[in-house]
Amino acid sequence: MKPRKPWSPSRHWSLAQHRSRRTFEAWPAAVRGMVWMVVAGLLFSFLNTIARELTLQLDVYQSQFLRYLFGLLFMLPWVWRDGWRAYMPVNIVGQFWRGGVHTLGLVLWFTALPKIPLADITAIGFTGPIFIMIGAAWFLGEPMRRDRWIAAIIGFAGVLVVVLPKMSGEGGWFNLVMLASSPVFAASFLITKALTRYEKAGVIVLWQALTVSVLSLPMALPNWQAPTLMQWIGFAATGVLGTLAHYCLTRAFALADISATQSLRFLDLVWASILGWLVFGDVPSQWTWAGALVILGATVWIARREGRRKVVVPD
Repeated sequence: MKPRKPWSPSRHWSLAQHRSRRTFEAWPAAVRGMVWMVVAGLLFSFLNTIARELTLQLDVYQSQFLRYLFGLLFMLPWVWRDGWRAYMPVNIVGQFWRGGVHTLGLVLWFTALPKIPLADITAIGFTGPIFIMIGAAWFLGEPMRRDRWIAAIIGFAGVLVVVLPKMSGEGGWFNLVMLASSPVFAASFLITKALTRYEKAGVIVLWQALTVSVLSLPMALPNWQAPTLMQWIGFAATGVLGTLAHYCLTRAFALADISATQSLRFLDLVWASILGWLVFGDVPSQWTWAGALVILGATVWIARREGRRKVVVPD
């Protein structure tokens, strides 16, 4: 009889990770893509909460630059470990195109961010999945499946249930600026989906942080203010959260059709409501709970539908 190996916390943790990874990889590719999308939405919700507070204190373009600069710094240890050659893109022109388009969307988004109430931002931002689904059909050739459109429409209806009673109509033309950012971000995500066909997720996220930082620096310098210690910590947090969120988003796009994941974007409203409750003490209204149930219902329904489809995923 072989003697039992002594219990080790690190070995136990490693075995648990291995088993969890094997269980997760056994799920259908579309469902795994949806899980990555849900995690990305949760991280983006934390990020947006911190970013909005920072833009109320500092210049919006300085905030944009520092958010992506810290995202780039967060990834440098992995670049140092693996070597810079591991992060050289197959299509460097595509990376700069993606970075330029995303920077344009960020300029519009950050310009309007401190000028519009949170409920209005939420409502306008959720037009993005509609633009993405249309673009996925036109430019990527993804099938315009009826159930995906149904789930997106039901999810958007759930969002309207929550935000319409809170719409203030404030913000003036900044509402149009925020709205203009939605199709630009949709174009950025569609380019990301195209890049996932031959680029690794880490490469895409690193080059996004690099290109956006470089392109944002000239706009940040004219009104530069020295951040306080807490603001530096806040930007470091946004860099970490943003990098992890974009990594999860890229993994989701690599595993599933981009149009299949868009109804899950409406779950962000649920996370935002929970964060508002925990951080700011905003008690969710009955409309919030009703809208959340509609969104969750649409999400579970489309996840079950997509899980039954066979999807061929590149290795």
